[in-house]
Amino acid sequence: MAETRPNVVLIMTDQQRGDCVGLDPNAPEVLQTPNLDWLGNSGAMFGRGYSECPSCIPARRSLMTGTAPAANGVVGFQGTEWEPRHTLAGELSRAGYQTEMIGKLHLSPMRKRYGFDHMQLADATRGRENDYVDWLKERHGRTEVDPGMAHGISANGWVGRPHHLPEEQMHTFWCVDRAMAFLQKRDPSVPFFLNLSFIDPHPPLTPPRVYYDRYINRALPEPVVGDWAAQFEAPPKGLDPDASEICLNAYDMQCARAAYYGMVNFIDDQIGRLIQVARGILNESLIIFTSDHGEMLGDHHLFRKTWPFEASARVPFLIRAPRSWGAPESVTCGSPVGLQDIMPTILDACGLDVPETCTGKSLLPVLRGESDGVREVLHGEHSGCYAYEHGNHYVTDGRHKYIWFTQTGREHLFDLDEDPHELHDLALGEGADDLLSPWRKRLIRFLEGRPEGFTDGDRLVTGREHRSVMPGYEPERMFPFL
Repeated sequence: MAETRPNVVLIMTDQQRGDCVGLDPNAPEVLQTPNLDWLGNSGAMFGRGYSECPSCIPARRSLMTGTAPAANGVVGFQGTEWEPRHTLAGELSRAGYQTEMIGKLHLSPMRKRYGFDHMQLADATRGRENDYVDWLKERHGRTEVDPGMAHGISANGWVGRPHHLPEEQMHTFWCVDRAMAFLQKRDPSVPFFLNLSFIDPHPPLTPPRVYYDRYINRALPEPVVGDWAAQFEAPPKGLDPDASEICLNAYDMQCARAAYYGMVNFIDDQIGRLIQVARGILNESLIIFTSDHGEMLGDHHLFRKTWPFEASARVPFLIRAPRSWGAPESVTCGSPVGLQDIMPTILDACGLDVPETCTGKSLLPVLRGESDGVREVLHGEHSGCYAYEHGNHYVTDGRHKYIWFTQTGREHLFDLDEDPHELHDLALGEGADDLLSPWRKRLIRFLEGRPEGFTDGDRLVTGREHRSVMPGYEPERMFPFL
């Protein structure tokens, strides 16, 4: 079996923007990600990779079951009991794969394995039932109540500063150490599936000092602000460190961005450490790199995730085939793909049937150079999180993106090729209704039959209830949409 089925390595970060990989055309020039760039350049880069529900829990549900948010019943940030019939790890384990989870899983209930043979779990850098925190206390003798968070920076905030721990005691380093040990001591008679899942660059924005120092005095790109965004006369004082709609002063923004880029750079170096030790194994593995969602990082005066805009919804999406496949290199794909496509892609690559519950598509035709896409339009959504009126839907064909806010009815339309930073809202221009009409119809097709009543079949209906858990949700139920 090990000779005919590839090993699989799924590397996932948390809250990494799609433009924070050096290969991306819109990446900051100062950002260093040589190892990720190599992975993408020696395989395929999907420049329109999206999180269909851009916050931690729903994004990971989609990835782990190959389903759109509406199909698994959770369309916002909400932990719920869950009994999916098919999971990525479960299907691989049943097929004889050794399945290992290292890092952040963030599914309910805590410690449920979802098909993994073994887990080394740390969903955060604090708290009980946390293997990383136990390691800090036992291996390094840290006596703080919350040793991973003793710097005092919020786990959802915009404040940036160096971490108080040395890099060899941080979560990213811990994950890679565990991954290296797994590869050295795995069962050599069967193929393996390794899910390596980092917490970084999710806040707290606290990279090791060397990485903070690398960026803090550099000329960093300033946030972009669209002609549609809320305006501030000046940065206000007394801001909530967890605020999601804010305008920072120049120095606070420099600190936040230096810390964020430093964390991405730290992850990349640690992936490089893994590659150096295990290059032979990895050369015959299917490697996928992505993130659960992005980070607004001050763009359009917004921070955090759940927003439908590019900085929040678009994620890095790189796939490298085993070298023995002879797959083409430097493949680029501009058609929309999502986290729901990862499970079908992996199962297809392993010669396994894709369960009928999956709404995602296998990306192997793109990886092999046989196709330039697997769908015309991708749909995403998120219920209101920081405020109920933020509930939204988006649809994109990779060229344009249409956004509809369910509670206010506000619409946006962006030309992503001409305006990748979403600076100019076509919904505000002359003749906008003619431009918006076909996109409304596309969204209506995705929303028909939904229990919330977002559409009557002819138009979008503003103000319908839009909660994180869909009406009629049951832990084992699949919704027959899409």
